[in-house]
Amino acid sequence: MKPHLRTTITTLLAAGVSQREIERRTGVDRKTIRRYGGKAKSPTLATGSPAPAGQTPPPRPPGPEAVDGATEAPVVAGGGTVAVPGAPSSCVSACAPHAAWIEQQLQQGRNAMSIYQDLVEQHGFEHGYNSVKRFVGKRRARDPERFDVLEFLPGEEAQVDFGKGAPTLHKGRYRRPWLFVMTLKYSGKSYRACVWKADQQAWARLHEQAFHAFGGCTQYVVLDNLKVGVLKPDIYEPALNPVYAALLAHYGVVADPCRIGDPNRKGTVENAIQHTQTTALKGRQFDALEDQNAWLGHWEERWAAPRIHGRKKRQVLEMFREEQAALRPLPTTRFRFFRQGQRTVDDAGLAQVDGAYYAALPAPLHSEVVVRVYDHEIEIYDLAGQLLRRHEKSARKGTFTLEPDDRLFNPSRETARLLHKAQLIGPHTAAMAQQLFARLGRPGQRALYGLTNLARTYSRDEIETVCGRMLAAQCHSYSAVRRALERTYALAQAPPATAPLADDPAIRPIGAYQAFWDTHTDSQEDSRHAHVDA
Repeated sequence: MKPHLRTTITTLLAAGVSQREIERRTGVDRKTIRRYGGKAKSPTLATGSPAPAGQTPPPRPPGPEAVDGATEAPVVAGGGTVAVPGAPSSCVSACAPHAAWIEQQLQQGRNAMSIYQDLVEQHGFEHGYNSVKRFVGKRRARDPERFDVLEFLPGEEAQVDFGKGAPTLHKGRYRRPWLFVMTLKYSGKSYRACVWKADQQAWARLHEQAFHAFGGCTQYVVLDNLKVGVLKPDIYEPALNPVYAALLAHYGVVADPCRIGDPNRKGTVENAIQHTQTTALKGRQFDALEDQNAWLGHWEERWAAPRIHGRKKRQVLEMFREEQAALRPLPTTRFRFFRQGQRTVDDAGLAQVDGAYYAALPAPLHSEVVVRVYDHEIEIYDLAGQLLRRHEKSARKGTFTLEPDDRLFNPSRETARLLHKAQLIGPHTAAMAQQLFARLGRPGQRALYGLTNLARTYSRDEIETVCGRMLAAQCHSYSAVRRALERTYALAQAPPATAPLADDPAIRPIGAYQAFWDTHTDSQEDSRHAHVDA
């Protein structure tokens, strides 16, 4: 200790200042103050050390008589009492005359400061607040609380929690990582691992690692209401982290969060964390997180598992071998981890995820949807949990994932659809469509509309035949194809030349027409000859 502090402590002790007051003023622990007071032979609060030679203790005001007729207890500054040689070890507090009133105030739930203030104003209390605080603290002392012993069958329950690991080098300085511990209730066998980031995915991954380390799953897992496990604590229906809930469902495990304010429900894992911190990690430092996890695995195998359980008086490893047979088998596939969040559907029916856009139809516009982001996939759900869409995850930001059937009609981007429709008619029609678009460009979409709409009037075979002739003639024109089809259709609809006339009384026989034609022709010939002769 620095010389000026030693001098200050000695001076204050000689002046009769209480050890608590000296601790408050100097910040030095009372044990240290008591030790220096003994060396200086100064009067102290809790000892009967004599005053230094040639000095007499400072005068003391009269104090209340001790309980059961004991001698008076001297009072010092700050409200404390100084023990007198020969006096009992427990002296009467300055608050003793007001004990009944203080007890009444405590029953009303008042704190020490409010009681002290009323003592000063209403009862003329002249001592310090610390006297009231110590007096109230003793009155509030409770009897030891009794706890129940919880017993479970093998493989029935595991308890989990986070603690703090040993200092580990991280980004140029030593930091304490998060220590995860899962302990099987029946055997006391534990899985331990340290991580830097204690988020929802890390919490779920550590559970999966623990299940595989044990070689099976328990029926229940008990946790407290930490945010990475329980999003909304509730005594009746706590809301679990969705990733954690999905992982437990995949492994067939049921979460059993502790009731709020009841951490003793998982006392097994609490003791396991304390045992790990005080025995395995106390006084150690690690240069990497992997080194700490490797040491925890070695310590569990070499020391923790072979130990004799303090209450059950059996080896932990032996009980674990019994429990392992009762664990539920692991599923054949690992759990697919994801991130989950909510998004709003925009005016185009898209939901934005990590800078890319994905179709969320049939979700209504401006409604809320739930998205799950996997390593290579995006799933979109409605708020009721119904799967709406599943998309492949985009490799870069700003891209749009929208099926053609989800798009609204927009002529400016119908080229691909029109070319596909032409291909459905036939290869010649598809080649003609490609030639039209290559020659005319984007305005050629009008010609593509006309070409593909010919299928409404003509058969595919007729269109294919005409397009084949036009391609052979190097004629790439929609109007030429249309006119050729119209001529072909007209010829197909014309009656044959040898078709008999309809049998109708209004129609003369064909011979009559022939006779009329011959007579008319002869008369014309005779008239011509007469004119020549003249």
